[in-house]
Amino acid sequence: MEITASMVKELRERTGAGMMDCKKALVETGGDFDKAVIFLREKGLAAASKRAGRETAEGVVDSYIHMGGRIGVLIEVNCETDFVAKTDQFRTLVRDLAMQVAASRPLYVSRDEVPGDVIEEERQIYRTQALNEGKPEKIADKIVEGRLDKFYQEICLLDQPFIREPEKLVEDLIRETIGLLGENITVRRFARFERGEAL
Repeated sequence: MEITASMVKELRERTGAGMMDCKKALVETGGDFDKAVIFLREKGLAAASKRAGRETAEGVVDSYIHMGGRIGVLIEVNCETDFVAKTDQFRTLVRDLAMQVAASRPLYVSRDEVPGDVIEEERQIYRTQALNEGKPEKIADKIVEGRLDKFYQEICLLDQPFIREPEKLVEDLIRETIGLLGENITVRRFARFERGEAL
């Protein structure tokens, strides 16, 4: 059975699990939604969305220095309790996220942080490009949305493919850790420095 994007989207809306995990669950269960939900629950990913609203006031600020001091990252990642903040799994996640920022140069944590005028400017550019390529109006709009998704993957940390496992998004990695540790986890902020970049 072919697994369509709309099936993946519907499963994601029902469970709150990441896109790649939803697709994998549907593939594993032959497109059976009920079995896919069970598959995700067994992995602990569906429960992650229930924790998403819980306050995250604990956590750590960590740093990562790469390439002999050429690139540095400061990142704050929060969780619900000090106990979880001290676990190896949480510390590993924070370190992986800092390395992701160093390697992939995101500008924002999530899509919500991207200013509206930046999105609108990109939308206009992509629309003009599509029309200049001779695409009809209706198709141009779909092309714009597809190109915007790629734009978000470049500039938003949560939308980026995880550098260690590119088939998984950073958001999926965080959801997996939430499922594993049983607490909500959020990336609060980060700063990336590269020697000489302001010159």
